[in-house]
Amino acid sequence: MRQRAARNQQRLDSGAVTSPKDLESLQHEIASLARRQGDLEDVVLEIMERREAAQERATELTGRVESVETKLEDAVARRDAAVAELDREAASVTKERETVSATVPPELIKLYEKLRVQQGGVGAAKLYQRRCEGCRLELNITELNDVRGAAPDQVVRCENCRRILVRTPESGL
Repeated sequence: MRQRAARNQQRLDSGAVTSPKDLESLQHEIASLARRQGDLEDVVLEIMERREAAQERATELTGRVESVETKLEDAVARRDAAVAELDREAASVTKERETVSATVPPELIKLYEKLRVQQGGVGAAKLYQRRCEGCRLELNITELNDVRGAAPDQVVRCENCRRILVRTPESGL
């Protein structure tokens, strides 16, 4: 359009067009081309502004993504450290359990394992302040007297949940 406008302006300035009607038409075309060029330049400026805003938004979002990725990496590292700690703790507890189970009679281990399966993973419960910690029910006076009268090495079970009761100084006997 610029070339066409320059060419028309050159024809107008050179005096090659002598007809008043052609001169008027040429001037009108030059003005029309100038308006059209201005409109196109406005569109180009608007597109450039949009592009700049989009680039700024993309830069902002890229920064946010990097921040989230950093937080994710930190969370994954903390999770992995926690899992490793749990694995170490599980290995320690397993080793301790093996050591203790070696000193327990096989019949008692067999009973414990059977109860553990039946009771959803807990085969023995602490007797705490006259209450079975397995079923959370307080033992009645008759049951407490039976537990009090039992020998220290005798296996005592809860009448409600049938778990093995572990007697401690806090048992309330």
